Amino acid sequence: MPALRRSTCLSCVALAALSLSLYTQEVVLPLKPDSVRFLAIGDMGTGEKPQYEVAGQIIAHRGKFPFEFVLMLGDNIYGGHDPIDYQNKFELPYKPLLDAGVKFYAVLGNHDTPNERFYKFFNMNGQKYYTYKKSNVRFFALDSNYMDPQQLSWLEKELQNSGSDWKICYFHHPLYSSGAFHGSSTELRLLLEPLFVKYGVQVVFAGHEHVYERVKPQKGTYYFTEGASGSLRKGNLRKTDLTAVGYDQDRSFMLVEISGDELYFQTISRTGLTVDSGVIRRVAKISGAASWPTVRPWHGGLPGRMMVKAIDVNLTRALTATE
Repeated sequence: MPALRRSTCLSCVALAALSLSLYTQEVVLPLKPDSVRFLAIGDMGTGEKPQYEVAGQIIAHRGKFPFEFVLMLGDNIYGGHDPIDYQNKFELPYKPLLDAGVKFYAVLGNHDTPNERFYKFFNMNGQKYYTYKKSNVRFFALDSNYMDPQQLSWLEKELQNSGSDWKICYFHHPLYSSGAFHGSSTELRLLLEPLFVKYGVQVVFAGHEHVYERVKPQKGTYYFTEGASGSLRKGNLRKTDLTAVGYDQDRSFMLVEISGDELYFQTISRTGLTVDSGVIRRVAKISGAASWPTVRPWHGGLPGRMMVKAIDVNLTRALTATE
């Protein structure tokens, strides 16, 4: 990469972080000792200005919320997959995070190439699906492009033997979605949901739809779509009974913290606006039953008037209602 071009790109990152950090709101997550803290982003790898602006906002927020790793929800690299693409669409926008030792754990989206699993910074270790553990949380990174019997058999075995308090799955295509462009992946849901119910998967993250959506709990599982960390389909959310909270007016990312039996989340826009936040409480397993969570709004001191300005009436009502 020519030195001048590389210097220009790095300047873009620095300027985006500096300018957008002026508009950051407070992190409402509790920052409890020894908690598991991570970032969730999806459909980000465009290499365009909005991706860099979101990256700048992420970097600014890490100063207040020092997350240790990142869930990448697919469509990590759009378009070409030459070395220059990996640089412009991943290494440069997230350089301060990589330099700080933050680990990225990717899954493949429909715009990704299978060869991405060999890219060292995605930490896939050559696998299309894999699992890893952070404290009392077990993560299952799946390949929703091709859910074959081998992957399903592997997933059931890993879920059965997990032994972790929290089981979190993430992949590209959402099982439930109010997005007008794609909608719910119903065929994939028929394959995966029975396993989630059987083994008590509490939370699922996906991308694909270029919006943010928190779906009302389905059979005890909470579903988040975060596919707007680089791409955006403005105004693409339909009004459905599925949505607890949705945001389709700008790009966004999620900060998540897990401490004991509580999972806290905060979704933030490209300009630093908090568009959703809450806490999911894990219910302890009793007599072999699945460990179902409950959720309540979490404002963490964020003034209600700021939330009203940030989102529409339906979103405000969803945040203030007990689900």
